[in-house]
Amino acid sequence: MSDGIWAVIAIVIVLIVIVTLYRMVRIVPQQRMDIVERLGRYNRTLDPGFHLLVPFFDRVREKVDMREAVQSFPPQPVITSDNLVVSIDTVLYYRVVDPVRAVYEIASFLQAIEQLTVTTLRNVIGSMDLEKALTSRDEINQHLSSVLDETTGRWGIKVTRVEIKAIEPPPSIRDSMEKQMRAERDRRAAILNAEGVKQSQILTADGDRQGAILRAQGEREARILQAEGQAKAIQTVFNAVHAADPDPKVLAYQYLQALPQIANGSANKMWIIPAEMTKALEGISGALTGLMPGTTGVMAPSEIDDTPREAIDEALAAAKAAAEETEKESIGLPKLTAGEPVSPASLLDSQNQAERQH
Repeated sequence: MSDGIWAVIAIVIVLIVIVTLYRMVRIVPQQRMDIVERLGRYNRTLDPGFHLLVPFFDRVREKVDMREAVQSFPPQPVITSDNLVVSIDTVLYYRVVDPVRAVYEIASFLQAIEQLTVTTLRNVIGSMDLEKALTSRDEINQHLSSVLDETTGRWGIKVTRVEIKAIEPPPSIRDSMEKQMRAERDRRAAILNAEGVKQSQILTADGDRQGAILRAQGEREARILQAEGQAKAIQTVFNAVHAADPDPKVLAYQYLQALPQIANGSANKMWIIPAEMTKALEGISGALTGLMPGTTGVMAPSEIDDTPREAIDEALAAAKAAAEETEKESIGLPKLTAGEPVSPASLLDSQNQAERQH
């Protein structure tokens, strides 16, 4: 019986030793501070590492995390200056810089920070209208950070950053805002479309103007070149005729050959016979008098042989070119119905009859 009692006593002693050793040894991890109290009063702060405590006299009051923490607060209703109720979500970034003050200066610093954030938000948002509150988040964040940092400094808390996650206006206000934004987008699209059409019309008109200018310049240069070519051709014919010095009889004969071609033109409505044509016909009639029946005059062979053959050919070519120019110039005359072609024989007969009458 006595052996069993001693065994129980030994077991109890071993348990007490184990519990005492467990309570005496304290290992603090990195980025954590332990607040130790002895007999109910603050004794010391345990840094990260191995520590020994006095059993049954020392106890750890609080284990304070020294890392930066994030605390998200539930949405809070806030009234703006234009009497609209908006719901604001906030998130807080903080860290403990003095664990002793964080434990003994305030009962619950997280709850205190939450209430301080709500009151500060209501103060800041209450001085703004809805539009300014939606566009001034940076200003609100800076104001909250300065107020919270100043207040929580005596609690051993450092507020590093305050962010507003969302500002939710009432559903009716959201619908109105969406309609307003949709109308604004439609207005901008209409303005951009009108500007595009205007620019397109300006470019099109400018292109037409430049095209008309270039076409007019081209036509002017073409007419100038055509006129210069015609002037050069006339000058060449004139020089050739004067250089060849053709016989009037040859020119009269070329006139007679060209007259039917001028009369047969589809655009020729009036046939004008030059005044020189009568003199040429007189020369032709005089030359052909000896060849006509009933006449005795004969052209001397010496008169035919005296004229160079090359000069006659050049004169014929020049006269033909002059006739073509006359036909071109007659295009601009009033349109009259062309008469029947007149043959050289009828012209000679009429000329002989006029001479006999005289």
